[in-house]
This record gives sequence, structure tokens and C-alpha cells, in this order.
Amino acid sequence: MANPIVIIPSRLASVRLPRKPLADIQGQPMIVHVWRRAMEAQVGPVIVACAEEEIAAAVRTAGGHAVLTRPDHPSGSDRIAEALQAADAASRHDAVVNMQGDLPTMAPEALRGALAALAGGADIGTVVARIADTAERDDPNVVKAAVAFDDRAMAQRPPVARALYFSRLPVPSGEGPHYHHIGIYAYRRAALERFVQLPPAPLEKRERLEQLRALDAGMRIDAALVDLVPLGVDTPADLERARRQLAGKSVSPA
Repeated sequence: MANPIVIIPSRLASVRLPRKPLADIQGQPMIVHVWRRAMEAQVGPVIVACAEEEIAAAVRTAGGHAVLTRPDHPSGSDRIAEALQAADAASRHDAVVNMQGDLPTMAPEALRGALAALAGGADIGTVVARIADTAERDDPNVVKAAVAFDDRAMAQRPPVARALYFSRLPVPSGEGPHYHHIGIYAYRRAALERFVQLPPAPLEKRERLEQLRALDAGMRIDAALVDLVPLGVDTPADLERARRQLAGKSVSPA
């Protein structure tokens, strides 16, 4: 895409880990680490779309760009759509990456992969990683993507193929690899504008997976294959793991 932007939706409301974006990791709020990972990818400007001024202040203190959005958005996709309108005051962006605000260990390759997945004409790009652990495959908290990487797909760098379904169960059945879906999305601008106008789909509500709304509406999602799954921080135990993983990592501006 010619002019992409990365937007990180963030809000303080979290049931399992209260005030999660401001949780301390190596002396910096978690949202600052996430902003730095996005900056390291070097794909375009990075904005944190905040529901609260406290988050915006933390990002600005670190040298980042933050915008305040309505606090009552039902999803991160709605929040980034509002923030995109503010960003377009300076430049009209043709693609936007929705990077979750709880991925402080994300490798830059994952974010680049989501954008690479748009190159073949998809409406939405995302990323997956191969599952090696049976326990991870069977864990309903790990979202699986049904993607068939044939020889042609594997010849690309990164490999990209169409995502046919997403589930909390191991899909597809039978022998063969399973893929862990990483919740990073790159939208074509028109696709994001359409997506946020769609009503929730029946399978989306059943699986509790927002991306099924897009598939239900006939939108195409392509997935890029990456090597590593970033640690998502949802609980105090996850936070401790992130602190250990990021111990000693520089906190200088990206």
C-alpha cells in the first residue's frame, strides 16, 4: 500500500487486568512498549487511539502521537475508524493497521506481514503462526485460522494464503498443520469503512470472533505466515511473563 498508517486502540477498562495499558514494564507503561514495537516496523506513522487522557499523556510523554476518541466504542475497529478521520486531516491513508494494545513483545515482522497480506487483493490482511504444541492447538483461548499454504503460497516471502475460517476449536480436521491467529489486522481503507457499518454476524456471536463478521459479509481475508506468536497480556501472569521477556530491552525512543 502506498500510504499506510498504524493505529493502536487502547482503553483502561479491562476485567482481568485493570488499567492494563498503564501497567509498568521495565519502567514504562505497556502501551509505550507497544507503540515502540509499531515504530520499529517502520511501515508508516503510528497513532495510539485512546479512550482516556491518562493513556494519551503516557504516550505523548514518551514522544508518541495519541488522539482521544469516544470512550463508548464497542470495538477496537470502531475506535481506529474514528482516529483515522483525525489522522486524515494531514494525509489521506489508503490502509490502516489495527495493532492490539496488549502486544508489547510483537516482532516488527508480524506487523509488516499483515500489510504484505493485502498485496494480492484482499480486503483485510492478518498474520498466523504454525502451532507446534498440542495444548495450544486444543486451547479455546487460542484462536485458530483455517489457511491452506500450498507450494505457491510458500514460495512468497512472507507466505500468504486466503483465510477461510477462524475458530476457537482446532480447524480444519484431519492430518496437517494448524495455525495460531495473531490479532493484527491491516484494512484497505474502504474495507474498514464498510466493516464498521456491518451488524454482528451469527457466527461472530457464536465464536466470539469479530473477524467472522467480515467473512460473513463476503470480505476476503488473507493471512501471512510468520515465525513467532507475540505474547498477549491479558492477566497478571501474562504481565510477569512480558516483564521477563523485555528485561534489559532498551526503552529509548524508536
